[in-house]
Amino acid sequence: MNQTLQERIELLKPKNAAKSLNVLGRMLMDNREMSLWERDTRTLPRGARRWRRRALEFAREHIRPLAARADLNPYDFDPKPLLAKAAREGLQTLLVTPPIGRAYTLAYLRGISLQTAVVAEELATECGGLALLLLAHNLGIAPLALSGDLAAFFRHFVPYYLKLKFLGKSDTMAFAITEPEAGSDVEDTEGGARARLVTTARPTAGGFILNGRKCFISGARAADKFTVFAKIEAEGLDSWSCFLVEKGMKGFSLGRRERKMGQRACDASELIFEDVFIPGKNLVGKLRSGWANNRNVLNYSRPVVGAMALGHGRGAFERCLEFCRATRLGPRLLIEYQDVRLELADMMISLWAARSMVWQSCRQFRCYQSASAAAKVFASDTAYKVCNQAMELMGDHGYLHLHGVERAWRDSRLTQIYEGTNEINRLALFEHQMTTDFNGERSSETEQI
Repeated sequence: MNQTLQERIELLKPKNAAKSLNVLGRMLMDNREMSLWERDTRTLPRGARRWRRRALEFAREHIRPLAARADLNPYDFDPKPLLAKAAREGLQTLLVTPPIGRAYTLAYLRGISLQTAVVAEELATECGGLALLLLAHNLGIAPLALSGDLAAFFRHFVPYYLKLKFLGKSDTMAFAITEPEAGSDVEDTEGGARARLVTTARPTAGGFILNGRKCFISGARAADKFTVFAKIEAEGLDSWSCFLVEKGMKGFSLGRRERKMGQRACDASELIFEDVFIPGKNLVGKLRSGWANNRNVLNYSRPVVGAMALGHGRGAFERCLEFCRATRLGPRLLIEYQDVRLELADMMISLWAARSMVWQSCRQFRCYQSASAAAKVFASDTAYKVCNQAMELMGDHGYLHLHGVERAWRDSRLTQIYEGTNEINRLALFEHQMTTDFNGERSSETEQI
């Protein structure tokens, strides 16, 4: 029988070739036509699976239409309606389970950060700035949830969460550690010991007097409350304590708003404290427990940052793929060229590997330092690389704001910086595994170099 080349190719494709196998062989060969998104989703615990689907729908319906405008004109963008929609949808209350929060219980027991991470990827796929706006409050309230202070948890956390859950309020919280002369160094043990801190708390009758400044605080303009870390006056970073500060407190004000390259829809603003009285009940956790609390918060938040970065890379990939399907180069569509297919496959493999690492770091009830740091580093570096690849494939079109790829590129760069720069995160991995993996027995003979 004479066959054309195309007919032979069709016969050799896996789904057709499988027909030559016996029944058991066909059962053992998975030829279902299913997207990688769907395949990955089906590996998640049921609750996380549901949240991934809901977040995808929310992002496409509510974030996609706002993304370009919020990025180009962040100063004219009002975040409150979007925050209220997210609260009503339950996206703002994923840190704990019912009856307080909206996280599914069984999935939560598999990993506290997993549901937040899968939501973060979906939101960031559409817009990094709006994703940060919606997710930054999780970081703000994390010290309350992770401090182990039951009094603070029930006094501050529970009422706030119930208000978000049942009333759909647009209230948010923000996390404040960075200072003008102390950035990522306060997220590293050795750097922290040398950090120059200006924000101080002075014990006084009934509470504390807070003075100093914080900078680059994500979501500060929209936030109503802040978890602020300050050292005790005349002491070092080991005295760091966490305080709940509310807008409207006398002496507390917002300073300048930074003009950012990426994630522009979410502000990064300065906080100014001038003799702000903080009631004793607003101390979060034990006095001088702030350093340990902060380090643990990062253990839970870094995989989520990795998931956000993954979303930026995936967004760039999806837009690039759409462009390659619709654009011709000479007689053929771009996607019909083998070198383009190789590049697209490489991008997909990179994102798939990053997602696996992020999810793996979240698949335990307690997140730990080395896995969290590694996931954040790998995912953010991968996302930046994928965004670059997308821009190169699209040429001049990738550089235009119209397609959203250059926005994803700008957004992804920030994930390599906050929650500790990637260099700091590499050191965090080294520190955590120092005695078990990096500090093996030395040879009895010293090699001369």
